Amino acid sequence: MKRVSRSTWDALLVPRRCVCGHPLVLNDLLSSSISPSSARASISTISRSSTHNTVRSSLKPRASRPFHTSTSLGVVPKLLPTQSAKLAALHGRLNLPNKFPLTTLGRALIDPTAEPQHHLNNDSLAHLGNVLLGYYTSEFLIVQYPRLPYEILKAAMSGYVSSKALSAIGKEWGVEAAFAPGETVDPGLLQFSRLAPGTPFMTANTNGGLFNMQRKRGSMVPNFENNPTAEKILDSEAPEMQEIWQRQRQSGKTPDAVPLEHAMANFVRSAVGGVYLHAGGLPAAKEFVHAHILGRKLDIDKLFMFEQPTRELSRLCVREGFQQPIARLEKETGRYSRHAVFIVGVYSGEEKLGEGQGSSLPEAKIKAAISALKGWYLYSPITGADLPSKTDGNPTAPFTPAVIDVGDVVS
Repeated sequence: MKRVSRSTWDALLVPRRCVCGHPLVLNDLLSSSISPSSARASISTISRSSTHNTVRSSLKPRASRPFHTSTSLGVVPKLLPTQSAKLAALHGRLNLPNKFPLTTLGRALIDPTAEPQHHLNNDSLAHLGNVLLGYYTSEFLIVQYPRLPYEILKAAMSGYVSSKALSAIGKEWGVEAAFAPGETVDPGLLQFSRLAPGTPFMTANTNGGLFNMQRKRGSMVPNFENNPTAEKILDSEAPEMQEIWQRQRQSGKTPDAVPLEHAMANFVRSAVGGVYLHAGGLPAAKEFVHAHILGRKLDIDKLFMFEQPTRELSRLCVREGFQQPIARLEKETGRYSRHAVFIVGVYSGEEKLGEGQGSSLPEAKIKAAISALKGWYLYSPITGADLPSKTDGNPTAPFTPAVIDVGDVVS
């Protein structure tokens, strides 16, 4: 299969054929203002002056010639980005402004595995969009939930901007993937080299560290190079996964094939980067991210997993100067039946911290402690504080600082 060529993004640089079949360069006609009759005369003159060798050389396959925007190509693409109905429909569904060109949206649909030239694929746009997504997602979560533990914060960010989450967003946008990249593929389709089923795949960032690897609870060290926690997780992987990762880290090259999830996520990141470049900078990118990504519902309370909730609650009360928590039985029914239900409340002095129910007293006590810890960690200011990005477009805008917490409890 031929590599993707995007040498004809600009319709003015696309050659056409005259009636006799000889190539016709539109640049020569557009550069001078002539009448239609003289234009037809010029066409016939160019056609008669073309020799047999010139015609044969102009009909070479495009893959045998380098990319030059000014070179007159004898093979006309089947469809241009500005003529693709799929691309125009995607542009409208995303509510992109007219300043966002279709050519950039078409470039965002080309993965580096389909086109290795960086000025033709979405590699740079995806890196830019990834930085913007991390910035807006982290500030949104930190301001909205200032007491959120670091591990839960990372898990929540993955719930919003991980490859799996962004891939689902791209599919909801109606983006379809081509079976294989090629010159005759519609520019409105996602083009990438597919990874064979069953092949292990691991991505890497530019620093050689692990990217989007699940972190273990209690590890507060980021996933950078020479990270013992990351190396320990990698050692637990299958041998073929370790071999692929070591080969990718040593070569530092882009993988030859990627799964659909990874390619779709890169397109969403590229769309965010394109909005930043063409639609108005940081304010437009922030509005786009909040509308399409952060506007989705994520149950953060389901991300918690406490190992010793009663002990952690006790340590929290000591740190904050509260009275030691006491569990009290509030209600019960069917104590001697097969379906007993106990409701236990956890109190610090006269203040009720949480409540839980279970089929036994220890279970209800643990659930009450978990409820109290979630109530503390999921605290959100009543009067919403301003996001730090509020002053990006206007440094003099009034700004209300967010709450800064001392951090999660280390039990």
